[in-house]
Amino acid sequence: MLRQVAAGVLVHESEFLQSNAVVVQGPTGVLLIDAGLQDHEMACIANDLSGLGQTVVAGFSTHPHWDHLLWLADLGTAPRYATARCAAAAQDQLSEDAKAEITAHLEPTGIAERVPLDLFGLVTALPAGAAEIPWDGPLVRIIEHEAHAPGHAALFIEERGVLVAGDMLSDVLIPMLDLNGTADPIEDYLAALRLLEGVAGGADAVIPGHGSVGDADQVHERIGRDRAYVHALRAGRVPDDPRIGPSAQPGWEWVGDVHEGQVQRLAQRNAGS
Repeated sequence: MLRQVAAGVLVHESEFLQSNAVVVQGPTGVLLIDAGLQDHEMACIANDLSGLGQTVVAGFSTHPHWDHLLWLADLGTAPRYATARCAAAAQDQLSEDAKAEITAHLEPTGIAERVPLDLFGLVTALPAGAAEIPWDGPLVRIIEHEAHAPGHAALFIEERGVLVAGDMLSDVLIPMLDLNGTADPIEDYLAALRLLEGVAGGADAVIPGHGSVGDADQVHERIGRDRAYVHALRAGRVPDDPRIGPSAQPGWEWVGDVHEGQVQRLAQRNAGS
């Protein structure tokens, strides 16, 4: 069910990985950001919008990971936008073999049959360096950066005081670096956090790709926590981070394995440099 988090901004949280689909209301319809995961959940969003007398007039994918590239026919045929680099990376995943890999990856989770791939990844590239989403609703600024994934973008809806962070600024997930696509993933992530910090003063709410919506006080807190984690990675220290170790939220203990994997990958990169 859609839940209002700010004036004209609603969120649907998936039961899988607390994934957040974001709806921004405009004068003629809504912008749907990262539409969701399972078919019944996206159908729920479509039904909720219908009940509000709203249709989707534009979509946006914050980055080219499978769980942010999904769509359902019930949501309509509005253009689905992405940054140029995100769209290029999504294009590489459109083959049947690539989709089969996604399904195989999902088999252990028990949701593979509920993840529709027929409209997967069909995003339209915005011009390189595009500063805003082209639609007739409130201005939605695109904050593209080199962190987490190629063409990753956060969105700032200044009029509504909302920062949509993509897969950053989560209360349950640590920063996950793009260890394949950038020459300096540590510095690139820190640079991305500085960009988000530049708009944080105007944000009354932050919506991560996965996890809980945060209020104005938590925007800066989450930026600081993510920065501290990345600094610890760079220094080779064990992070003092509540998202890993004994303090991890129930069901999210596996995030510690993600951390250990990043430590190993960075060590390998440094050894090879």
